[in-house]
Amino acid sequence: MQKFFQCLTLLSLLLSFSAQAATQALTLDGDHGRLSAILQLPEQKQSYPLVILCHGFTSHKEVKLLEELADKLEAQGIASLRFDFNGHGQSEGRFEDMTVVNEIEDANLVYEYVRKLPQVTKIALAGHSQGGVVSSMLAGKLGQEKIAALVLLAPAAVLRDDALRGLMFNHHYDAINPPQSVDLKLPDHPDYRLGINYIRSAQSLPIYETAQRYSGPVLIIQGTHDTVVPYTYAQRYHYGYASSTLRLLEGSDHGFHQHTLQATTLAADFLSETLK
Repeated sequence: MQKFFQCLTLLSLLLSFSAQAATQALTLDGDHGRLSAILQLPEQKQSYPLVILCHGFTSHKEVKLLEELADKLEAQGIASLRFDFNGHGQSEGRFEDMTVVNEIEDANLVYEYVRKLPQVTKIALAGHSQGGVVSSMLAGKLGQEKIAALVLLAPAAVLRDDALRGLMFNHHYDAINPPQSVDLKLPDHPDYRLGINYIRSAQSLPIYETAQRYSGPVLIIQGTHDTVVPYTYAQRYHYGYASSTLRLLEGSDHGFHQHTLQATTLAADFLSETLK
């Protein structure tokens, strides 16, 4: 009988480990409704650091860049949680109501969920494009005591200058008296319109001022052939941080489409080194 209970206990432990090696779909509270999220856990780990992954403008949590980064983190024993911002992907809310400010609140609510998970030892942030701006500003607000590391992938700090110029995806508008919305005319998202609140809030967004309050380790990755966000914006981030590394990928575009392996490997190795 004793051997039976020992076998039963062992089986229970094995099932527990198996259950942890999973990708779980979640629905979390956000600033403008519920957020669709994916929690990816490493195998056979009772505790682990976790990285919150933030996608870019008009993108989503299943974009190849974030999926590959999540897989590399899992292979190194690090969990990740990636989610759709309000008005994007499978999350609630209208795209027209989305702003960088309420995306920061979305990410903060995700952080609040993660920090209550008993198995999570440390939390880091990683964001691409507008998600990089969100990650940088949230890290600046929360500080190193809450965010152990930060990765910025082509962070789109240019969005403030674009809003001041009245420019979005080659569409021009009156920046002084902006319209209620701007039709982005995107083939994949014909209903996406940029709202006036996005424009007005972006024009006065204290991106670098907030971001540079973060004093923890930072890795910034950007392509030299990025035509969406000139790499000089990444350089300005780098100069403002107390402890940062800037890696410019020769010939890479904004989405790292031909350099996904290189970008995600750099990010995952940096996070593995700083979080363990």
